[in-house]
Amino acid sequence: MKTRSELFSIFQYFYNEIKNQFGISIRTLRKDNAREYLSHSFTTFMKSHDILHQISCAYTPHKNGVVQHKNRHLVEPTHTILIPGDVPQHFWDDVVLSACYLINHMSSSVLENKIHHSILFPQEPLHHLPLKVFGFTCFVHNFCPDLDKVSARLQMCF
Repeated sequence: MKTRSELFSIFQYFYNEIKNQFGISIRTLRKDNAREYLSHSFTTFMKSHDILHQISCAYTPHKNGVVQHKNRHLVEPTHTILIPGDVPQHFWDDVVLSACYLINHMSSSVLENKIHHSILFPQEPLHHLPLKVFGFTCFVHNFCPDLDKVSARLQMCF
């Protein structure tokens, strides 16, 4: 999302994707006091689809505990991957996606030791992707006598 004005169209797309993929509709939207959620078109859409609109008090993120807990659940493994491997900060988004992948493919005691992916997609088999190590050491072998031509293509090695 580049601008806040795109929020309504993105939410409509997200709502339709959830409805088509899982055959359920969103029942509750809990959010902070952001103005883009209070537009006439957004509130009309929420009412027409029977979505309960919950607004937390301004400047009280601790009252939105579910979201805070999920953010922490994603950020802690991300830091665990980034810091020991000396991975540069511009890989933050890739590391968050990797942490999310790991969380979704591990069993959870809350779900009676089931995997999130198998609950969301019971018909699909679980395909394990080989995990990659972030920040491993790599050495370039100088096989080309004219290294200047090759070095232009070797922007970054990781």
